[in-house]
Amino acid sequence: MVGVYDLCARVQNGFRARLGRIAVPETKLNLAVSRVLYNQGFVSSVTRGTHLGPDESYVPTTNLNVAERRLWLSLKYYQDTPVLRKMRCISKPSRKINCDANQFRALAAGQAWSIVKGVNPGEIIIVSTTRGVMEIQDAVRYGIGGNLLARAN
Repeated sequence: MVGVYDLCARVQNGFRARLGRIAVPETKLNLAVSRVLYNQGFVSSVTRGTHLGPDESYVPTTNLNVAERRLWLSLKYYQDTPVLRKMRCISKPSRKINCDANQFRALAAGQAWSIVKGVNPGEIIIVSTTRGVMEIQDAVRYGIGGNLLARAN
């Protein structure tokens, strides 16, 4: 099972190596986290494809081709510097961190909670909730809690 920690490592290594595009395994979690990174402006596009490259036209994922399906993330740079400087996991397989709506509100306001530091300006925290994977500000707006996945700045 590929977790969010694999996506964090691949994205951060891609920016460090100054790559234009990176491939990550196509899973529902990776797609949801990639969508959040795209909506927040950290990557310029998210495309489905194979291990060879992005698809030119739509190809459905079936049991026959599921092993070679990938998400291709186009990394974004501004004046030759990466837009995303650091992406790291908060929850790990050995340490799941769950929060309620009040704890999300405190983290979004910049206050520390437990072992997690608050959000700084220009930083996002990606969370998994009952409404799906979203940024912590959206979870505060909906008034729901969930699992802390990763932070990016």
